[in-house]
Amino acid sequence: MGRTGDFLTLQQTRRLGGKSNLVGMVLVLHAWALIAGSMALFAWWPNPATFLLGVMVIGGRQLGLAILMHDAAHGLLFADRRLNDWVGSWLCAFPVFTSLALYRPYHLQHHRFTQQAEDPDLGLSQAFPTSRASLRRKIVRDLTGQTAYLRRGEQLRRALGPAGAPLATRLGNLWRKEKGSLVVNFVLLAGLTAAGYWWLYPVMWLLPLATWYQLVSRIRNIAEHAVVPDNDDPLRNTRTTYANPLMRLLVAPYWVNYHLEHHLCMFVPCWRLPQAHRALLESGRRLSMELKPGYLAVLKAATSGIAGGSGRGGDERAAQHI
Repeated sequence: MGRTGDFLTLQQTRRLGGKSNLVGMVLVLHAWALIAGSMALFAWWPNPATFLLGVMVIGGRQLGLAILMHDAAHGLLFADRRLNDWVGSWLCAFPVFTSLALYRPYHLQHHRFTQQAEDPDLGLSQAFPTSRASLRRKIVRDLTGQTAYLRRGEQLRRALGPAGAPLATRLGNLWRKEKGSLVVNFVLLAGLTAAGYWWLYPVMWLLPLATWYQLVSRIRNIAEHAVVPDNDDPLRNTRTTYANPLMRLLVAPYWVNYHLEHHLCMFVPCWRLPQAHRALLESGRRLSMELKPGYLAVLKAATSGIAGGSGRGGDERAAQHI
């Protein structure tokens, strides 16, 4: 499947693998600052525009928290491992009802068997290419909360355990399995209530989580591995998608669009992935890499019935670098 040494020099590998406690904390604070700012703007000036903007920005940053949790799963968010796991859990994973401890082994298996039969994420890409009508139905389900209802309902049922068990037992199961998420979300609700804005929790936290977060998570999954040209080539079994500033704000936070580089170089923190991308281009790999000029191009390929598309040459023109 290819080794990092096949694509980068030892000097590049050492430079790109550098982690930083300071940068990690800045990224986490940046996510929460955008969330708080969007809530404050809507509370100060409530109208349809600030509502829609808030839902999209907060939903995008909720995905951002999941991306930072993803970095923590690789031990890359902070140089200090204990800080990495604590912040990755309590400030990134639990707020969006996710578990770093459960995600880590699952995700590492995905890296080990990318686009192979043993890949636990294979089902996310196998459904494509599909029809435009099918994708439209998925988008409607995401934006109307149906996807979130199904996903969270299944998560809740798993946490509660057997339906025939006593209620106290089931609630105990729920607490043991979801206590981190329950505690963090209670603290968030309590903080907003103390500030006099309890209603921001359902309107500007749960609603974005149930709608925009679901959509951008789907788009992320499609962009990363759907309709790739070669499941066995590490330069073409995943994809890098160029993203302009608006897309980085609303759809592709924290350099998640550099997914090809992440798979080739799992030791590189998210904020160094653009450097890894440039290193690969400078090494003459451009024509061998699966690249797309934007997310609309990815969605077009995913609904065209044509696998892959042009990762060679034309699609990477006018690249937007972070």
